[in-house]
Amino acid sequence: MTASTPPPGTPAGRPLRVGLVGYGLAGSVFHAPLIATTDGLVLDTVVTSHPERQEQARAAYPDVRIVASADDLLGRAGELDLVVIASPNKTHVPLAKAALAAGLPVVVDKPIAGTAAEARELAALAEKSGLLLSVFQNRRWDNDFLTLRRLMDEGELGDVWRFESRFERWRPQLKGGWRESGDPAEIGGLLYDLGSHLVDQALVLFGPAASVYAETDTRRDGAQTDDDTFIAITHVNGVRSHLYVSATTAQLGPRYRVLGSRAGYVKYGLDPQEAALRDGARPGDGSDWGTEPEPLWGTLGSGESPATGGGRPVRTLPGDYPAYYAAVAAAVRDGAPNPVTALEAAAALDVLEAARRSARDAVVVSL
Repeated sequence: MTASTPPPGTPAGRPLRVGLVGYGLAGSVFHAPLIATTDGLVLDTVVTSHPERQEQARAAYPDVRIVASADDLLGRAGELDLVVIASPNKTHVPLAKAALAAGLPVVVDKPIAGTAAEARELAALAEKSGLLLSVFQNRRWDNDFLTLRRLMDEGELGDVWRFESRFERWRPQLKGGWRESGDPAEIGGLLYDLGSHLVDQALVLFGPAASVYAETDTRRDGAQTDDDTFIAITHVNGVRSHLYVSATTAQLGPRYRVLGSRAGYVKYGLDPQEAALRDGARPGDGSDWGTEPEPLWGTLGSGESPATGGGRPVRTLPGDYPAYYAAVAAAVRDGAPNPVTALEAAAALDVLEAARRSARDAVVVSL
């Protein structure tokens, strides 16, 4: 099988059958709803051994099979066309290898792996097998990111000099779970969680990193891994990206502050799609998916402060998470471009690994 042909036995017009591994936050809030509402895909099987999550999956998707292990899923690989891995980070590499070995295209939630070397190993395995391997980087379809790309494409900012991007939260109490574990094998902490999104966005917008400086802190009582992190990237083209990820921010900063030679763009607030998915809304429920009200629009201007009404409002484009799985369906069936490649994910992991080293040794790391 090659990435340019449909899986064997896939009749033209029949939806691609998807097996979803994991039904925690990523699986239940993001992947399952987006798969189930994408033309050309059908959610066939959900893998979870957690009894409560099994019941939640049955209630949400009555026609979907529920199995307890990935082995149960891959044992019937011939009945599937795509596997999506949304299980804990430490399982991503072994499960992706197993799915590829079973002859199935694969989507892996971010981060695809704990190291760039592992990501490149998976990319080589997929290439050798002629199978799609894609990474779920849904934040490329956030409303603010799409709007910023449009502003840049239209020359509204001129030459961008500095890019500030934040995923900040105020969560002074620990929630528990593997994401807050101090065990390196869990690949937890904000650097690899939210940092994966911010670094990916910066590289998409401004290209490869030349050097990385980072500061990581563990602020909350009882915390075992980073919960307040800053990353500075100097890109090969000279743009500087300043990225902030934090669970300890009592006053939230702007989601974006982008400064260019002609103007700057400032945007507060988060894309509404995650909140809508958490609340049970689904793409296709109405015509306003991914849109936000005018008071939340960002501002574009020069020499003015948004806090005092400076700059002109810029309508935020609708966010479009469904576009990711639509692109995956087209890639599997028709050989269309992979929306997020494993090699792109490896480049982001190069930056994350450099950030970890920089914070540990208090040095600037050249790439």
